[in-house]
Amino acid sequence: MRHKADILDHISTGIIALDQDLRVTDINSAAEVLLEASISRAMGAHAGQLVEHPREFLQTLEQARDTRSTLARRGMSLVLHSGQEIHVDLIATSMAAQTEGGNFLLLELIPIDRLQRISREESMLHTQETTRAVIRGLAHEIKNPLGGVRGAAQLLAKELPTEELTEYTRIIIREADRLRDLVDRLLGPNHRLVLEDLNIHEILEHVRNLISAEVDNQVQISRDYDPSLPTLSTDRSQLVQAALNIMRNALQAAPRPEDCQISLRTRSQRQFTIGNVRHRLVCRVDIIDNGPGIPNDLQQSIFLPMVTGRADGTGLGLSIAQSIINRHGGLLECESEPGKTRFTFYLPMEQSHAETR
Repeated sequence: MRHKADILDHISTGIIALDQDLRVTDINSAAEVLLEASISRAMGAHAGQLVEHPREFLQTLEQARDTRSTLARRGMSLVLHSGQEIHVDLIATSMAAQTEGGNFLLLELIPIDRLQRISREESMLHTQETTRAVIRGLAHEIKNPLGGVRGAAQLLAKELPTEELTEYTRIIIREADRLRDLVDRLLGPNHRLVLEDLNIHEILEHVRNLISAEVDNQVQISRDYDPSLPTLSTDRSQLVQAALNIMRNALQAAPRPEDCQISLRTRSQRQFTIGNVRHRLVCRVDIIDNGPGIPNDLQQSIFLPMVTGRADGTGLGLSIAQSIINRHGGLLECESEPGKTRFTFYLPMEQSHAETR
């Protein structure tokens, strides 16, 4: 029996078994993730309790049960208890039970959003790799002549007779150093990851305290942590930097610190695909704010360097955060509308997917 359960848990399609009364008798990991319902909460629950506004969902199940047939509904909309709307292809199959008690239903939930998301992520990861390659080449072309300009300014300073004239060479040196630092920031963190087993909540709490201290505790930060999350192998300082960049971004988007509300949420997700790798278990972190949102014309490019919606912004914070998450084998996503912006990063629980070079 455990062998069958293991097989079901490795299927990416959501599978739910319902008895004659439409109560859950079995559910696999993919369905738990899709419906955001743990097996302990779902087992024995009526199908109508799995989602909000279940009328169309229940009508399909009841029809399949009563007619003892297989029904398919394409692109069905389901609203989860969290308020998130998902779209699935639903297949309900009536099957004869081996024991007394009539037929049971086997539900297959194939997430359309998931397939679209995987395709979008692969394209985004490819774009980011291409962008980083271009930046590395550009950085090399900039830093070499920049070093020559700085060196020439230093030599010239030694030959100039007055302090007033050497002030000009100091300006050249300072600006050359500023450009060098900017190029280094464009490249993002370049030292190898120093991995250690850490609890993600310890990192988030540290960042929460930093943000609160910066604005004298005027920002509202709520937490919804999953205490069952195991430790994961990560570079603490770099992951702190990634989370700090995202939360600072939310803070800077607010008119005043006291107007900013940030929510931190952690969950585990099973059988989750990042790029072309499917992970048994990942840690999901949501950072949600109530800001004005990201303009539509920027949403597709906010993780690219030098892209920013603020006049005084550098456009490097989110790019660096994405680079750090990617180096951990993870992924950073964003969904935004006025009043609600959600940054979500996924970190594999397996150490082997993080860069160590």
